[in-house]
Amino acid sequence: MSKVEKGNYVKVHYRGALASDGTEFDNSRSRGEPLGFQAGVGNLIPGFDSAILGMSVGENKTVTIDPEDAYGPIRPEAKLEIGNEQFPENLELTIGMPVPLTTPEGRDFVGTIEKLNENSVTLDVNHPLAGQQLVFEIELLEISEQE
Repeated sequence: MSKVEKGNYVKVHYRGALASDGTEFDNSRSRGEPLGFQAGVGNLIPGFDSAILGMSVGENKTVTIDPEDAYGPIRPEAKLEIGNEQFPENLELTIGMPVPLTTPEGRDFVGTIEKLNENSVTLDVNHPLAGQQLVFEIELLEISEQE
């Protein structure tokens, strides 16, 4: 197997940064473990997933991924207003504070406090990287037929 094809299992090291100012938001080397996944089947953001296809073991690649192929654009409708009574009384709420949430279907996600009102809190539930152009430095370590 010389190049990654859809369905191959791969291991990569990568570094992700914001294209706007170079701020690093993720780095597999910092965690000490490469990322392993099945290529081209939609388990990762589309731009990263497609960037892996065609790579060879040992190859390094830098890709810039637009928001549409990453975490999507910022959606103004992705704001929730929650009554203050939904928070513990002794919890000091601050702008920018992450708030763990769960959908009725049981899916966990995080909102960020955007605005504090007298009787409610406005949360932004866009992904923190929504609307951002991302740059990934990728090194392909391994290709295999199965996990």
